[in-house]
Amino acid sequence: MYTFDWLAKQADLRPEKIALVDVATNRRYTYPEFHIRASRFAEFLQKEWKISAGERIALLANNSSDYFEILWGCAKANVILVCLNWRLAVPELEFIMQDSTPTALIYDPAFKEAAQSLKERLNIQCVMALDTKAQDGEITYEAALDGSSGNPLVMPPRSLNDVWHILYTAGTTGKPKGVLQTYGMVFYNALNIGLPSDLSSEDVTLNLLPCFHTGGLNLYTNPTFHVGGTAIVQKTFEPAETLRILSKEATAFFGVSAVYLFLSQHPEFEKTEFKKMRIWAAGGAPIPTSLLQHYLDRGIRIQFGFGMTETGPTVFLIEKEFPISKLGSVGKPQLHVDVRIMDREGRDVPTGERGELLIKGPGVTPGYWKLPDVTAQTIEDGWLHSGDVAMRDEDGYYYIVDRWKDMYISGGENVYPAEVENVIYQLPQVAEVGVIGVPDEKWGEVGRAIVVLKQGQSLTADEIIEHCRQNLGRYKIPKSIAFTEKLPRNPAGKVVKGDLRSLYGK
Repeated sequence: MYTFDWLAKQADLRPEKIALVDVATNRRYTYPEFHIRASRFAEFLQKEWKISAGERIALLANNSSDYFEILWGCAKANVILVCLNWRLAVPELEFIMQDSTPTALIYDPAFKEAAQSLKERLNIQCVMALDTKAQDGEITYEAALDGSSGNPLVMPPRSLNDVWHILYTAGTTGKPKGVLQTYGMVFYNALNIGLPSDLSSEDVTLNLLPCFHTGGLNLYTNPTFHVGGTAIVQKTFEPAETLRILSKEATAFFGVSAVYLFLSQHPEFEKTEFKKMRIWAAGGAPIPTSLLQHYLDRGIRIQFGFGMTETGPTVFLIEKEFPISKLGSVGKPQLHVDVRIMDREGRDVPTGERGELLIKGPGVTPGYWKLPDVTAQTIEDGWLHSGDVAMRDEDGYYYIVDRWKDMYISGGENVYPAEVENVIYQLPQVAEVGVIGVPDEKWGEVGRAIVVLKQGQSLTADEIIEHCRQNLGRYKIPKSIAFTEKLPRNPAGKVVKGDLRSLYGK
């Protein structure tokens, strides 16, 4: 058993240290203040809402200091937090709520309309607003904290295998899968990213990645709390504000390819000095070599890494002073990770050859919420099938060179074609559809749907896109539609996505 309460420990070790800074509200909390506010929320869950250990609550909110207080309050109460993706449409959120069956819903006022719709559709009784005003029968977050005793609550010991939060990712079957993230995954990720970054209590990290992603929680915010540093939380990515923070306050930053691109395109980028910054890291979609070189020309080496929601996420992170010859590599497996590269027959491939990346270690998820069959297919003898194609060079550096599956990444968001295809198939005029990712200068990749209409039917590209807009998150909506008479299929009847990409992927 392990006492996981980093906040209680840091409040004792560093009582004057600023733990959390909220850019939007300018709130700044020391570790004791952070600890007490999270404790008050935990007490409210237990005493007022009568939520027991292992039950779930859902959170639909932008990044904020409140988000991390709620996250750690759930830890103190041993309640599982379901982090909802606010980019999803209400029908998609409704599926996740029905799947995870949370007892309560907490929402940001920015998503009031969606929250009220979910409340009515699902008859949720316990609802809280992150606002000064609440609807009838609801309570505000600050009122909940004010009504609690304020006594610091230290979580009881628990297993590192206990689930802390559930993050839903798009599923290959078209339905989201709830990835279980445990206390152990968060702990070992803090080591796997903290050690190669030399993260310390002197660091000030900036987080702008959405907290419904593992990156928003664990790159670098929770690892910052582990070492007793200061975490700055930005509500959403605003290039000008981000540049200001990176130039004035932050020492460490993790972003995706699109973020680095937009920063580099800002008119202030070339003349902004980053005197305090010492850690620049990235993951998600590969960063074009030209963009990496652009940053190198400014004296900035971006540490590129690789991970998954299912791995906590950190698996690889190249060292800070990596050789320029390894530009584009994700580095080597971190201390608490084992990897192997295998061919389709399950054999390890030689150095320099490509195969599927498999991952093993204490940072790997125990599985997917209520999906034992999918878990068994994905994790075999402790080895997680990543679905990504990798290659190892003669110096032991790894490269992610392709996707084993058909998922593509748009603006840092994973998009599974099957989910988009299922929505387009709802249109009665559609006979067949295949969705692929195509290159895009702004987002890295965007979707393109190749559609076969039923004989005698008519449908425009605009009508298809509008239908998607009503049923999918914005980043999943195809940016272009192509019409054809038939889709390429293999002898088993499956659409050959490689052929689709060859025909329509440019």
